[in-house]
Amino acid sequence: MSELTDLTAVQLLDGYRKGEFGPVDATRAALRRAEETEPAVNAFVRLTRDEALAQAEESTRRWRAGEPQGLLDGVPVSVKDILLQRGTPTLRGSKTVSPDGSWDEDAPSVARLREHGAVFIGKTTTPEFGWKGVTDSPLNGVTRNPYDPSRTAGGSSGGSAAAVALGAGALSLGTDGGGSVRIPGSFCGIFALKPTYGRVPLYPASPFGTLAHVGPMTRDAADAALTMDVISGPDWRDWSGLGPAAGDFRSTVGGGVRGLRIAYSPTLGGQVAVRPEVASAVRRAVEALAAQGAWVEEADPDFSDPVEAFHTLWFSGAARVVQHLPPAKRELLDPGLREVVGAGARYSALDYLAAVDVRMELGRRMGRFHSTYDLLVTPTLPITAFEAGVEVPKGTGSRRWTGWTPFTYPFNLTQQPACTVPCGVDGDGLPIGVQLVAARHADALVLRAAHALYGAGTADIAAPGNPGPTSGETRATPGGS
Repeated sequence: MSELTDLTAVQLLDGYRKGEFGPVDATRAALRRAEETEPAVNAFVRLTRDEALAQAEESTRRWRAGEPQGLLDGVPVSVKDILLQRGTPTLRGSKTVSPDGSWDEDAPSVARLREHGAVFIGKTTTPEFGWKGVTDSPLNGVTRNPYDPSRTAGGSSGGSAAAVALGAGALSLGTDGGGSVRIPGSFCGIFALKPTYGRVPLYPASPFGTLAHVGPMTRDAADAALTMDVISGPDWRDWSGLGPAAGDFRSTVGGGVRGLRIAYSPTLGGQVAVRPEVASAVRRAVEALAAQGAWVEEADPDFSDPVEAFHTLWFSGAARVVQHLPPAKRELLDPGLREVVGAGARYSALDYLAAVDVRMELGRRMGRFHSTYDLLVTPTLPITAFEAGVEVPKGTGSRRWTGWTPFTYPFNLTQQPACTVPCGVDGDGLPIGVQLVAARHADALVLRAAHALYGAGTADIAAPGNPGPTSGETRATPGGS
């Protein structure tokens, strides 16, 4: 039943309800897809076949009894190997983390998926400690793009994006500290949401502080709304988590965009050079929103590139991640991570607080901007997927991954909800993403507008084919049962 890998979570649940197929069928199909594509793409740290099939069998019994457990009963899912998952090591892409231990606790979002009957098929790849916008690590090798394995999947949730794009699980949990669900979502042609900070609780707390969000990576916005209704409840372990959302996301996702005030900023006021094919696809997405009744005008948010402030906060967090490691262990780290750790360790407390000042001013400016506009629309990225295994595209002159992600990290500083929606492909058939941003706490609005783009057919791009073998460095087989 390989066609089951083409279905969204909503469609799988409808099939279970009607008795057309069951959770075991869907889980076997997802696992088969993962196993077939893993040698070329390397999306998974490990596949948990035996555990997943046992969970699927339990789900099948519940559906046959007419007593499904929660909103995602029997849906195959994966989890980025940054988030704790009971019964499996969370190694965070690093040779410095020991797999020994009890591993007996779920992160809050993972716990909510488990409570709602989701079937866990595996953990997905991440760069070491999630530090950069592409996915390769000393531990797990290079994760590649499902549309072209010679290209990057993006990062840091690249394994999750690739898995969802390939149909190896209907949805995945990722993390986003500077674009880490939106970057790979755009490169791999899927939907990905960075919710308002605190809307999805996080534990343990991220060493990158309040830049880090947890979000759903799915086939479409309807699946993300469903997932948000599962994972967005408060958890006492996250002291910065928000209270319950006002209403559910599923009931509002179909509300449309008529009457919404939308600002379209193609280059953030001329600050970003955007590839022409990307610019054209994003403009068509904006026109689709206007055709559905949104009031659209070209307008830029009032801020200059906050990259230096972001670097201060991000690199300081990286230094904190490895602070406990002795020199011998540090030699095992990704060389690029060692560089940013060194930079982060040199910042003073006053440098850090100055960056916080920049962050607060940026938040104030965006608050004022959203008093006029409901949504800001930009490209998710100015480019499409580039060569796998490198941090920056060749010939750009950029030193770090932030050089090619200027549309994403500002909204981690402001903690706003932001998503990426596929809106076309370039001449090489590589996906292009459009980013939708709303004011803090307006997650439902982002989902509504994204759903409208799916309804208009704007997000309809061809699924990746069967990735062929690649000659590059890719770890061939995931561990686990």
